[in-house]
Amino acid sequence: MSIDNLKSGLPDYAKDLKLNIGTLVRGNVLTEQQLWGTLLSTAATTRSEVVLSEIADEAQQHLSEAAVKAAYGAASIMGMNNVAYRAKAWLGDDYAQVRMGLRMNIIAQPGVEQPDFELWALAVSAINGCEHCTLAHEKALKEAGFTKEQIFEAIKVAAVVQGIAQALTIEASR
Repeated sequence: MSIDNLKSGLPDYAKDLKLNIGTLVRGNVLTEQQLWGTLLSTAATTRSEVVLSEIADEAQQHLSEAAVKAAYGAASIMGMNNVAYRAKAWLGDDYAQVRMGLRMNIIAQPGVEQPDFELWALAVSAINGCEHCTLAHEKALKEAGFTKEQIFEAIKVAAVVQGIAQALTIEASR
């Protein structure tokens, strides 16, 4: 199972996704760990069993066990945080000073380099549509020395992985 399997399963109308994932996987903007952690965390975020299974199988060839756990951790913790912070923003100024009160220990000790985890959290937050979290992780990445190109490469990975999941979901329901 692999990225190639995902590409071969895409319909003709999703040719751009097929080309884009191929380009991103061959890219050199991110390190191997950054790329494959982004692929894995965003695959988990799509909620597509097919996408997650295919990417997970290949990602395990590129990531340590600790990085695999951290990528899943990024998808999971941001699944919680994106809901909470997005809702807090919607509720407005009356909630600005309300303490979040949710445990987020993995963010401080993810098991991989902190900036790599931040990158994965950013990509997951982009899929989940949380402006607050996306901006907070982007700020942390800039402070860690990431370039705009590196940051946006993770966003492109998130976008393409989400698009692939959408196309495969459409095909499965036809």
